[in-house]
Amino acid sequence: MAMKNPFQTYQQNAVTTSSPQELTLMLYNGCIKFIRLSAMAMEKKNIEAKNTNIIKAQNILQELRGSLNMEIELSESMDSLYEYMISQLVSANINNDASKLKEVEELAEEFRNTWKTAMEQMK
Repeated sequence: MAMKNPFQTYQQNAVTTSSPQELTLMLYNGCIKFIRLSAMAMEKKNIEAKNTNIIKAQNILQELRGSLNMEIELSESMDSLYEYMISQLVSANINNDASKLKEVEELAEEFRNTWKTAMEQMK
């Protein structure tokens, strides 16, 4: 019987015991991480790693889009921004455009920082 990786166990426990607010913060952090990994892979001309990490970032943005409550006015704007970010990632992937990755990374960082500030203010 194979032993579980302690880090994977820790990550799984962190996800299952986190609040929805903390999970959203984790999603933003993951998105930023995968965009940065994509940029590094792009720089090294590692097409497979670039593509894999961009798709992971896109999937996270799709998850964030799916979590929006469209009854709230702000959600429409957020939905449009997430859609724009996803389209920029697709374009960055197709055209090997690091500037588009950077733009999406900056937007994701801004959202993450705003979300983190809001969480701190709610405590």
